[in-house]
Amino acid sequence: VGDSSVLTCLIKENTTMLTWIINSKAGGPCVLVYRNDTKMTHRTNCSDNINWTFRAGLAPALEIQQVGIAQEGTYSCEVAARDGNFRTTYHLIVLAPPRPSLYCDEQGSPVCEAAAGKPPAQLSWVPESSSRAEEKYHDNGTVTVLSKFTACSTNGTNVTTCMVSHPAGNWSQSIAS
Repeated sequence: VGDSSVLTCLIKENTTMLTWIINSKAGGPCVLVYRNDTKMTHRTNCSDNINWTFRAGLAPALEIQQVGIAQEGTYSCEVAARDGNFRTTYHLIVLAPPRPSLYCDEQGSPVCEAAAGKPPAQLSWVPESSSRAEEKYHDNGTVTVLSKFTACSTNGTNVTTCMVSHPAGNWSQSIAS
């Protein structure tokens, strides 16, 4: 989420036209067309953050600026050339890093939270805890994971560490309880 992404097509010699057909979570299909002979572009039903990018010496590519969860979906590029039509398909999956926090509840027990991540984060404790993580699903496709530290014995230690694992990055923090 928030980064830019550039998708490219397999370009053949004598390419006459490139067409991107985008079926994302947001709205109906978006279509972008580039004609090589006239260097003209056309767009239908595309959000402002999706557009062509032209780089010297390279074929035109599709750029998605500030990618959001709504851009998740299927992106197909069709290349029309003299020797046939060719298609490349991408399945864009957007990762949303969770917002981690560690605090003590009213009873003084450590609580670890990984808010609004996609996919859900994995939580673990040091020392090991017998707690189970609770997941709350949000309408935008993100998930908040919450875990309260519970242990049979802390073996005299009063420092607890929560570790959050996620494909977009890992995080850990310790708290005295």
